[in-house]
Amino acid sequence: MPDNDYGGFLEKSKLVERHEGEIVDTSGQVLGRHHGIEFFTVGQRRGLGIAAAKPLYVVESDPERNRVVVGGEELLDQDRFPVASTSWIAWDEPPAEFECTAKVRYSHPGTRATVIPGEGGRAEVRLHEPARSVTPGQACVFYDGDRVLGGGWIARG
Repeated sequence: MPDNDYGGFLEKSKLVERHEGEIVDTSGQVLGRHHGIEFFTVGQRRGLGIAAAKPLYVVESDPERNRVVVGGEELLDQDRFPVASTSWIAWDEPPAEFECTAKVRYSHPGTRATVIPGEGGRAEVRLHEPARSVTPGQACVFYDGDRVLGGGWIARG
């Protein structure tokens, strides 16, 4: 990203227009306003434009309600999540369950996981150690050493 300005890139590229919505805590209490959920990422702490007694982080974006949900740091770690639109590189049909190293974003070092493939291109990922900022819409790739087994898109629970 030029100047690490993701929001500016989205606007200049005309991929997103500003649109106002609510910033809420996990109980739904409105804490502030935003100019587009696209300008926020799970795990983000800076630039929220709200003050609180303890640090708040983006824990979810809710596109259906045009809301950014914030909460404490402890809410960022997840150990299970669904993936959709899976593609299998290593098999025509994956085993009923397998262990691998799962990377939940490009810069993630990966963590041991059990993957349970399901119907319709979906799978459940169970991380052996929780990972921070598992974000719907990001890729999750499954590895056995350097060998890619497959992957999919992190989906909403």
